[in-house]
Amino acid sequence: MSLQQLIENCKSNDTKAQGELYKLFSSKLFSICLKYSKNYAQAEDNLQDAFLTIFEKIEQFKNKGSFEGWLKRITINTALQRYRKEKVFEIVNNNEIADEDIEIYGEDISLDFLLKMVQQLPDRYRLVFNLYVLDGYSHKNIAEMLNISIGTSKSNLARARQSLKKSIEDYKTTRSIKSL
Repeated sequence: MSLQQLIENCKSNDTKAQGELYKLFSSKLFSICLKYSKNYAQAEDNLQDAFLTIFEKIEQFKNKGSFEGWLKRITINTALQRYRKEKVFEIVNNNEIADEDIEIYGEDISLDFLLKMVQQLPDRYRLVFNLYVLDGYSHKNIAEMLNISIGTSKSNLARARQSLKKSIEDYKTTRSIKSL
C-alpha cells in the first residue's frame, strides 16, 4: 500500500492503516521525542500523545509539503506542550545577550557522548539547543513555539553552549588525569 493510500485510510479512521502508519514512523518520531523529553518514559508518553494528535488531525494534512515533516512538527509541538505550561524559562534582558557562538565540539568527543550531555542540560537550555542546533529552527520560531522572547531563546542557547563546553572540558580533564 502506498503512503498516500495509507494516509487516506487513516483519514477514514481505519485502525489497521493507523497501525501501519505507527509501524512506519514510530522509530523516527520516538528519536525526536527522546531529544525533547526528560527521560525515556516521558518520551514514550510524548510519542503516544503525538500519534493521538496525528490521527485526530490527519484530515488537516492536505498533501502540501512533506508528510514526514508534518509528523515531525506535530511530534515536536506535542513534546513542547509539557514545557509551555511550566515556567521553565527565565526572562532575560536583551542587553545581557551576547550573540557569539561558543565552539563546543571537540575532535575526540563522540556524538553519543555529546548527545548524553545535551540530555542532561536543564529543560530550558536543552529545548532551545535542540530546536536551534539539531533541528534548525530560528530564534523567532523558537520564541513562538515556546511562548518566550527571542532574547530568552538566544540567552538559553548561549547558556546551553557554555554548559556543554564546561562539561566537555571537565570530561577531557578527568580523562587526562586518569591516563596519568
